[in-house]
Amino acid sequence: MVAYMDHKDLANETIDEERARQITDGVHKVLDGIAEAESAAGREAGSVTLLAATKTRDVGEIMAAIDAGVRVIGENRPQEVEVKTAGLTRLCADRGFALGAAAKRGATLTAPASDDTFPLVPLPFHLIGQLQSNKINKVLPSVTTIESVDTLSLAEKIARRAVVRGITVGVLLEVNESGEESKSGCDPAEAVDLAHRIAALEGVRLEGLMTIGAHVSDEAVIRRGFAHLRETRDALRADIPSCRELSMGMTHDMALAIDEGSTIVRVGTAIFGPRAFI
Repeated sequence: MVAYMDHKDLANETIDEERARQITDGVHKVLDGIAEAESAAGREAGSVTLLAATKTRDVGEIMAAIDAGVRVIGENRPQEVEVKTAGLTRLCADRGFALGAAAKRGATLTAPASDDTFPLVPLPFHLIGQLQSNKINKVLPSVTTIESVDTLSLAEKIARRAVVRGITVGVLLEVNESGEESKSGCDPAEAVDLAHRIAALEGVRLEGLMTIGAHVSDEAVIRRGFAHLRETRDALRADIPSCRELSMGMTHDMALAIDEGSTIVRVGTAIFGPRAFI
């Protein structure tokens, strides 16, 4: 159990109006920032997806973000996926959304005062933090995509468990473009070969690449890592058509990532404010 989970009820579904307003304002500001960055880069409006990074945020806070316009969420820790999924799935269904893997199970909604049913709109659920092999079964019932796959061994273990369940799981190959030892991810020089090996596995679908920007103040260094990931993705697409996504950019470097081709930005602080827990 993660220590902060002893001090915050992450399954809590109720927040006050002021907190909901803060989150709504945060989502709208981020969406506006994405639109501005898309325009400045000469990219099509809507070409970048906002993923709300929901580490340490409870169900009520996450639903406020969804109500404000977030359409993809991402958790860092399998323990949080387990605690929050039931509440999120139910509340999303109330709003016409099928959270994560529920969409793949053909979830439907019965209209009020009617016997008619209609399919729920999929709301993807990603795991964006590191995944230990003994935690795979904690996330597979819920998430649609695992962004933090950085070894063939981990990909193979996910694939085997997915095959047993009769499902296909989206994965992104995480690449350590910055070369910082504190960051996970495969060596950029190994990414193309590793991507091809992962794409050949049954039970997983390679949807793209992910990286964390260099933790430096030099914009050129940050851009260089993002640009190299884009070039790697472009090189892979001829052989792996499903490899389309570039998950790169967070609160502090989102605009740079979008300018360099990001298709998914992972934003937490700018939506929810500073975390009370690490």
